Amino acid sequence: MKSAIPVILDTDIGSDVDDTWALGHLLRCPELDLRLVTVGTGDTPYRARLTAKFLEAVGRADVPVGIGPHPEDPGTGHQHQLPWVKGYSLDDYAGTVREDGVEAMIDTILGSKETVTLIAIGPAVNIRLALEREPRIAERCRFVGMFGSVREGYAAGSPPEPETNVRLDVPAFRAVLAAPWQDLLLTPLDTCGRVVLDGEDYRRVRDSSDPLCRAIMENYRVWAPRVPWMKCNFVEERSSTLFDCVAVWLAYAEDWVEIETLRLASTDDGLTVEDPAGQPARVALRWQDLAAFKRDLAERLTGG
Repeated sequence: MKSAIPVILDTDIGSDVDDTWALGHLLRCPELDLRLVTVGTGDTPYRARLTAKFLEAVGRADVPVGIGPHPEDPGTGHQHQLPWVKGYSLDDYAGTVREDGVEAMIDTILGSKETVTLIAIGPAVNIRLALEREPRIAERCRFVGMFGSVREGYAAGSPPEPETNVRLDVPAFRAVLAAPWQDLLLTPLDTCGRVVLDGEDYRRVRDSSDPLCRAIMENYRVWAPRVPWMKCNFVEERSSTLFDCVAVWLAYAEDWVEIETLRLASTDDGLTVEDPAGQPARVALRWQDLAAFKRDLAERLTGG
């Protein structure tokens, strides 16, 4: 049996709930060895508390949590899962908390004897800062990220549009594209935007007594009435779109998608475009078996 792939998860958990699903998914992948979670964008101490409480709830306080930079007054926006961490402090976490998450990322990559896979599921602010501090990290890493909208937008068949992880920090995404990673693999909206658990796949997670599934569903139910960009009145029937779970899966498998190598760039307003002068990236553009992915996701989450 091959040894597990060392990974770092860089996330903006706590805005869209799909990051919470993705963290749970990652923890149920024996192919992956989670060495560090770094949180970025806005109120990163809130995101770190959410990460730490989730890890502790599922028995994984062995995973360090790194806090990305944050403004002195981050405001109260995007704290859509805040009630779940009410009364929980980072001092309560039984594991390690790194105040400088960027340094933690660099240390973890350079300290590994094996190639680290960096899974990025939020705006790439931490990654840009890490590349600026220590450019050597790229040549020691594979990069797998949920970024962009190449030939379709948020709705199937719709035209490309600025995708949130790119739009919120275009310079950071450009830094990702320009870095000399061992491999650069992206899931844009074309594939990750099509993942919704429903039917029996969803019921397995919703009705599971497994602590990880319970933690996901608790967060989903907290998040649903608070999310401002959609009316989420379907919690008992299906998930919201689970964009980030595709990036987790691509860290160890590619067999259910079609991948093309494209030269990509980003416009100033965050539109991902094909450009002959752009940087080459491998891009998961189409599903070959979306049903198999969804079934596998449900099985892993429920310990099936």
